[in-house]
Amino acid sequence: MSQSTASQATAGQTAPGRVTAANRATPAHEIVERALTLSRGDACVVIATESSTVNLRWANNTLTTNGSSRDRSVTVISVVGRSFGVRSASTIDRFGTGAGADTGSPDAAHPTDLDGLVELVRAAEEAAREAADATDYGDLLSPTTAGTGTATGDFTEPAARTSTAVFASFARELAEAFGRTRAVGQRLFGFAEHRTTTTWLGTSTGLRLRHSEPVGSVEWNAKSSAPGGSVWHGQSTRDFTDVDVAATHTLLTSRLAWCERPVELPAGRYETLLPPSAVGDMMVGLYWAAAGRDAAEGRTVFSRAGGGTRLGEAIGPPGLRLSSDPADPELATTPFVTATSSSAVSSVFDNGLALGATDWIHDGALAALVQTRASARQTESPVTPLVGNLILDGGGTASLDEMIASTRRGLLLTSLWYIREVDPEVLLLTGLTRDGVYLVEDGEVTGAVNNFRFNESPVDLLGRSAEIGASVRTLPREWADWFTLTRMPPVRIPDFNMSSVSPAN
Repeated sequence: MSQSTASQATAGQTAPGRVTAANRATPAHEIVERALTLSRGDACVVIATESSTVNLRWANNTLTTNGSSRDRSVTVISVVGRSFGVRSASTIDRFGTGAGADTGSPDAAHPTDLDGLVELVRAAEEAAREAADATDYGDLLSPTTAGTGTATGDFTEPAARTSTAVFASFARELAEAFGRTRAVGQRLFGFAEHRTTTTWLGTSTGLRLRHSEPVGSVEWNAKSSAPGGSVWHGQSTRDFTDVDVAATHTLLTSRLAWCERPVELPAGRYETLLPPSAVGDMMVGLYWAAAGRDAAEGRTVFSRAGGGTRLGEAIGPPGLRLSSDPADPELATTPFVTATSSSAVSSVFDNGLALGATDWIHDGALAALVQTRASARQTESPVTPLVGNLILDGGGTASLDEMIASTRRGLLLTSLWYIREVDPEVLLLTGLTRDGVYLVEDGEVTGAVNNFRFNESPVDLLGRSAEIGASVRTLPREWADWFTLTRMPPVRIPDFNMSSVSPAN
């Protein structure tokens, strides 16, 4: 399968999809319809997205910048014969205040270019004519074949938007936290963002889908004068109404107090408590590696020795469940496939396919791998596409604090960082601890330990887990820019591999 690289266009440039001021107010659904009308290929998919974003940034106990942006992207996927080509154009307007803030016009409408669509569509068609046959080729879905659960609003509705009003209570409480932090000689840094993204998907087979999704996150870093006195906390949120600034500040302050007693420990295997954020980072890595086609070809940790996959094999304790559900009330996400490229875990020919609840691990056994329609045909498996959220539940009820209280001696991590894959056949990952590794003795945190490099497989971790606590919504620190919708438990690992000491503080 071949695909051309997406070309980007911004205001004022001459390129496929360029922007002209005269057409800035054109509604996104009209852009989709117009592009489909212009298509001369055998089939066509058009995906338009509009995002409205607001953010706050603070440093040294002072709010430093706030900003807003609105952006639009249009992707045209043209099908000619059994090949396809893709071209994309995107535009963005930014404005804000404060030192270093992006500036622009707060009154600018979402940029769009009707005239440039002709070039965009023709470029996608030309790319399709030059491409080899797609290995994932299939008929585009229609309103009768896409499945149920895809209707999420009137296709002609305008984009949903966010505003700085979402930060009203948060900003007031943040200012109060600055005062408390200054009083004890500590410093707060951080970043909060809220984004509402609306997607319109149209096909030449008559499919018309729209979905709007709000998501937010806030990351905190508190620092003190103690050696290694730096702690982090992150939270994923839908609308900031569940962000408790006072409770977060209390948590950060208590962790900074733990840093007053530094402890040096060598590399080795330690009983380790992984907080939900760190568990999320490891599970997202597992999820992204769960391509059914790759497993069937014998190239991943989910391949069975001698051929086939490990479906049905126990890879975690009884009762363990790893799942995704676009309709989850707390982690609701787009309920249909939107794919601007094809890969082992996605196919442009699946655009518009309804997404449902899927158990990837059920009762400790591998229950499903990520399957596009094409890979499902090849492996004779159910179609189980990638979903935009991930939930791990082991049936536990203990909080992280309760797990600390029951620890005789071990390490407590705050977060993981710079995670990279080392060996796909066992899904060995390496990375660093960051902003807080603590020693737990007789149920209490007694000091802050140096950072480590670790080498672990998330699949092995599930199999070796000694305790799984209560699942809570969390923010995976490493993947926060790409995958924020997770609910994870704290997990106790009896022999987590800290492979070397890291000099990073």
